[in-house]
Amino acid sequence: MKQILIVEDESLVALDLSQSVQSLGYNVVGIVSNSKDAIALICKEKIDLVLMDICIKGDADGIDTAKAIKIYDKNIQIIYSTALNGEEDIKRAVKTNPSAYIIKPITIQSLQAAMQIALMNSPDEDGLKGDVVLDDEFSYDSSSNELIYNGSFIKLTKRERQLLSLLINSANQIVSLYDIENEIWPDKNFNVNTTRALISRLRAKLKYKIIDTIPSLGYRIALSR
Repeated sequence: MKQILIVEDESLVALDLSQSVQSLGYNVVGIVSNSKDAIALICKEKIDLVLMDICIKGDADGIDTAKAIKIYDKNIQIIYSTALNGEEDIKRAVKTNPSAYIIKPITIQSLQAAMQIALMNSPDEDGLKGDVVLDDEFSYDSSSNELIYNGSFIKLTKRERQLLSLLINSANQIVSLYDIENEIWPDKNFNVNTTRALISRLRAKLKYKIIDTIPSLGYRIALSR
């Protein structure tokens, strides 16, 4: 399970954030409000990702703290959260190579998307690999219908899982929008925009690889047999 550190100086915000992170299936290692405590915990615990408020207590702000964390361990992912959107702060933050930048108030949807993208860049620790190899990064476990990226499960919605399963089970064949609609929404009227939005979301989680568009025909995942 991925280990998350929350650096946030507002206790109620930190508590809400911690509950959201845990509801998404991650483990919160700790909550701190200043740079000194953040660095101390980084040195003590194995941390995969830091949710970093830019305005925190103490002499060092979140951006300076992130710089120090990256010097200590460049593999730790950083997601900035802030109520501010000043140009200078953004420029400073970009230089630390963060995985994402979320404006408060934080919704669970934006948090989930940011964390999934960030943790795609974290090292392979779990060593998981599915029986269907999609490329050198992605694989698929056909027994559990789970997508795996560099050894870790990627959280999919029910619809995304259904779509991926359909495409993989139809590997090397073209799957039309009509086929997708009949599989995923068999009792509802066909909605092209909804279907394309679903395909777009799954593609994003696959880093815009794997799924090929066949113009005027549909979509296909090409696998070597």
